[in-house]
Amino acid sequence: MSELDHDDFGPRMNRAAGFHAAAPMDMREDEAETDAVVEAFRLCVSRLAGPLVARYDVLALCDASGRQLASHGNAGSFRMPDHWAAAEIGRNAAAVCLATRSEATVSFREHDSAWLQEVQTAAAPLITEEGLLYGALLLAAHEDNDGGNGLAIELQHIKTVYECCRQIAAERSRSRELAVLQDMSSNMAHKRELLFQAAKKLNALIDVDRVLAEMIDYVKKLYPAVEADLLLTQDYDSSSLPVKPLVFAGGRDDICVRAFMEGQPVYEISEPGTAKENPPGSASDCATIAVPLSGKQGVYGVLRLRLINGLFDSADVQFISMLADCAGIAFENAILYRQSNLLIGELRLINELTKRLSQSLRLSDIFTFTMTEMLHIFGADFCCILQLDKEKDKLVVRASNLPVLSNENFEMDYGFSGIVSTSKEPVIISDYWSSPQVKSKLMEITNSRSLIASPILANGEVIGVILLAGRKPHYFTYDNYKLLQALSGHVGVAMTNAALHAEVRRMVNTDRLTGMYVRHYLDEQVHLFQKKDFCGSLILVDIDHFKKVNDTFGHQIGDAILIQVSHIMRTCIRESDIAARWGGEELAVYLPQVTIEQTVRVAERIRTRVHSETNPQVTVSCGVSDWSWQDDKISVESLFYKADMALYEAKNNGRNQVRMG
Repeated sequence: MSELDHDDFGPRMNRAAGFHAAAPMDMREDEAETDAVVEAFRLCVSRLAGPLVARYDVLALCDASGRQLASHGNAGSFRMPDHWAAAEIGRNAAAVCLATRSEATVSFREHDSAWLQEVQTAAAPLITEEGLLYGALLLAAHEDNDGGNGLAIELQHIKTVYECCRQIAAERSRSRELAVLQDMSSNMAHKRELLFQAAKKLNALIDVDRVLAEMIDYVKKLYPAVEADLLLTQDYDSSSLPVKPLVFAGGRDDICVRAFMEGQPVYEISEPGTAKENPPGSASDCATIAVPLSGKQGVYGVLRLRLINGLFDSADVQFISMLADCAGIAFENAILYRQSNLLIGELRLINELTKRLSQSLRLSDIFTFTMTEMLHIFGADFCCILQLDKEKDKLVVRASNLPVLSNENFEMDYGFSGIVSTSKEPVIISDYWSSPQVKSKLMEITNSRSLIASPILANGEVIGVILLAGRKPHYFTYDNYKLLQALSGHVGVAMTNAALHAEVRRMVNTDRLTGMYVRHYLDEQVHLFQKKDFCGSLILVDIDHFKKVNDTFGHQIGDAILIQVSHIMRTCIRESDIAARWGGEELAVYLPQVTIEQTVRVAERIRTRVHSETNPQVTVSCGVSDWSWQDDKISVESLFYKADMALYEAKNNGRNQVRMG
């Protein structure tokens, strides 16, 4: 396997058999010169008259080192040498000529080689206009030609013809070179035009699929025989494009990994018979080039091209690299465009969710709305929203589309909700079944495999957890993971606002000393009950001689008495009943849908317990009234007026008693 790095395309490509890369300049010039010299010799032989050459046994051409390049004639009884240098065959006319740069003649016995002593040789040097020796012409004959003078004269004629032929051969060589250069120039112009069109079209695209498809299409237009593959580092699903994941398991020995890591093209040539595609004995090469798909922010993958029974040249490598660069930038722009659209959509979604959440100040409404929206946004099968109960130090399910989990309590270290609340970090599970190391009731009863969970934070503290589950594995993406984290923050703000609002309402509607509701809240609630109920009752309670208690024991003891009486009243009524501080030492209790007879018993219970349980001991007077849907006039004022009149009667008749209005 021979490899090729980006910085060494020319020399290393040239070493591959049959590769059409341009050789170094000095090699090209030497080869062209040799070809022109040999071609001139052949033209010379073809133009010389037959009898002229026939009088001699051999006409040969050798280079400046003495290596024979071409010959014509019949050596006859002597063996034709491959090299005329003195070091090879001893003294001969060619060796003397090359050494002295002048014409030379060597007779029969003057040759050092025994098999040349049957001939006489004559040689004439070949010198360029610049004075450089580039070879010699040699004549060899068995017959004596005037002591070699005739041989030398004939060689002069041949040399003259040869020089003319060399001019012709040089012109022909230049014409061929110009034709080749013209073809190369035309081919490069065509490729540049295609590259310009590709860059123009790719930069106009904002769709990832179309960018990759256009790049493959341009590659196929130029190289129909190649096998093209795209190896991307990102998750990508396509049934129409040859896209594969870039796997780094092969390490730097893999050509695609090398191209990705080095950020430059990597070229390999499989020697004949070594590639998997070529069976042993095959004389064809398999060329593979891997080019990184790079943008301004990084490398996104590798374009791999494989050519069976052929090779790429350096111009091909350069063109493919530029095409991949254009496609890489266009691919990056398309990804950024898609991500920006997703981000805009997420921002719109967050804005809409925040707006909807801010419109509700009741926690129950926030939990229900959040659960519904989460199921819709993420397409999840199940949703569970838990709130931290600080008093119990547990997570309580406040909303879920699974009725079995409603109001379920979980310890702070249980399941994924425990992991999220402890770490304050979101969690994503691709396949719960593959490694169920964490016990989760949600995942087990629903047979779910995918999960994303995020903490609900307020001022850096966990106040709840959102769990989303899906039945399919690998259902949630990393984008879902990030979006849930962003949305849960806004849910936390809404929960905090609702809690603050509830606290403010509680403070506004609650008497600070007794913890009971204030009068205006009681009025509002009675008014609402009278609209929807069929009856109700009211108890007004007044602490007897309360001014005397303050004067005797002080106002702090008076406040303590108010607190004691308030506590007794709350323990004597239902949770649905409303106890309030009417004003000063007067307290009130409204009992929805309770008859006056039952209300009298409750009032009597309050009076008895106050008399026996307060310290210092005090008594209370109670006035009781009721309303019914059959009354002619139903109002809050009339109800309180009747109770107040009953209380007045109780106080005027000795106090510490219950009277009905």
